[in-house]
Amino acid sequence: MLDLALVGGKAVTPIGVLDADIGVEDGRIAIMAVAGALPSARQTLDVSHQLVMPGAIDIHFHCRAPAHPNRGDFATETRAAAAGGVTTVFEMPISKPGCATPEIFRARRALGEANVYVNFGLYGAPGTLQRENVMGMAEEGAIAYKIFMHAAPPFRADEFLGLCLPNEADFYAALRLVKETGRRCTVHAENNNLLEYHIAQLSAQGRMDARAHVDSRPPVVEGLAIAQALTVAEDLRQPVHIAHLSSAAGLSIIRRYQQAGAPVTTETCPHYLLFTEADMDRCGPYAKISPPLRSQADIDALWQGVVDGSITSVTTDHSPFTVEEKERARHDIWSAPSGAPGIEELVPFMMSEALRGRMSIETAVDLISANGARLFDLYPQKGALVAGADADITVYDPRPVVRVDRTKLFTKARDCDCLYDGREMQGQVTTTIVNGKIVFREGQIVGARGDGRFVRPLTRIEAQVEAEATV
Repeated sequence: MLDLALVGGKAVTPIGVLDADIGVEDGRIAIMAVAGALPSARQTLDVSHQLVMPGAIDIHFHCRAPAHPNRGDFATETRAAAAGGVTTVFEMPISKPGCATPEIFRARRALGEANVYVNFGLYGAPGTLQRENVMGMAEEGAIAYKIFMHAAPPFRADEFLGLCLPNEADFYAALRLVKETGRRCTVHAENNNLLEYHIAQLSAQGRMDARAHVDSRPPVVEGLAIAQALTVAEDLRQPVHIAHLSSAAGLSIIRRYQQAGAPVTTETCPHYLLFTEADMDRCGPYAKISPPLRSQADIDALWQGVVDGSITSVTTDHSPFTVEEKERARHDIWSAPSGAPGIEELVPFMMSEALRGRMSIETAVDLISANGARLFDLYPQKGALVAGADADITVYDPRPVVRVDRTKLFTKARDCDCLYDGREMQGQVTTTIVNGKIVFREGQIVGARGDGRFVRPLTRIEAQVEAEATV
């Protein structure tokens, strides 16, 4: 007997959107069948008129546990992920201390395993440049590595341990170490020298307004860093993934390297596809994100990159902060922390755009699920509705028009969600299933801490076995 059956829905599969019932057993998809052909099940969900999709995978996520529980932690922010239809998150290594050694990595994994509602992977920080640290984190299961190309923010060096490498030689050395692990490296690409130059110029003018943050990071700051990073990646033949791409200039550089065969992929975020620098006037420090919000021309260019495949993933860069931290920077944008929540808007935003005709439903699912699984060596164990895959499933009702109400969000940073508050979305997540267990249903968290699991990249042999098992 099956543990769970989902009947009557439209399944978004690797071969298209199909009328198919799905049977779940022992945490995996046991069978995909035509309507009415499933064996009996202990629990049956009628998902008629709804889309049944592989659970979203947020490949760029922050909760910073255990650094600042007042902002959010593994429990609060993965509850929010579940409510948003996200079944796996990749937690960035910013914490206190930064995740740069095997010992710190193990401690963060244990903390996550005790508290998460959805699955999670952990990035490592390779910037200690100590081989035993980099290799040790790979052995512990690091999903990938992360590097910032600018200096650590003031007074936060401990949180950014092993992360910030503004020196080109250090960046090269770190990337060469990462290559030995066989893992991918994700890069926050902003050139430190240009960044410091612009901040100094604006500060000398007495600028502290919200737009000063945008002016301190013009597209050339991102573009130059991308060119530097990809030149090194091309030389080393090491796959590099550019984080949260924000500009047309940056995309143009990435395309040149892609066309030359360099091992580069990139992501963008919903806020770079929706909002412009004018939203800094509306939201002030709540819209301070790095890289910053840009122009409508940049939005148009990024959408073209999403549609033509130059951009492989859409992810959130979910970054919870407190109202107090944002508000004390109301009249001094330099003192505001950079980042905003967004985990609960990823799936509704992408599905809204698909349902409104900007892309196919299959493309939207690839961008928020399958492509991330492929990039980070989890596919087809995750990211696909196929027999044998993990039963990480999102059910989405495309019929209602739903207005985002930040007071009803699950993230601890809900009161900081100025950008999306009041925005209309087409449809809503109705059910989130993690490892075969329902963790979110009809507006309520019904799962428990520890329902999620730690995920690590599949080896090539494991991936081959998984692929053969799902044929």
